[in-house]
Amino acid sequence: MVIGTLTVTLQVPDSTSLKEKRQVVRSITARVRQTFNVAVAEVGDQDLWQSAVIGVACVSSDGRHADEMCQKVLRFVDANADALVTGSRFELVHV
Repeated sequence: MVIGTLTVTLQVPDSTSLKEKRQVVRSITARVRQTFNVAVAEVGDQDLWQSAVIGVACVSSDGRHADEMCQKVLRFVDANADALVTGSRFELVHV
């Protein structure tokens, strides 16, 4: 079993409140979850208005598949017009 983990740091430049930022983050996480069938949640910078960190986990029997899924998720999030990707970290865990 292989677990692919992806951490994505986002900047939400148009956000003027936590409520606006959370609306953007909820929209992104819901679309990622629905499109790719992966686990996704906001995992950091929860008290900052214009910054967010989301975590994604993908479980697979093949490392290549887990890598491909996480890379597709990153491209999908990067294509989002409401937030800018400022950083990402990918890791494969073999269990």
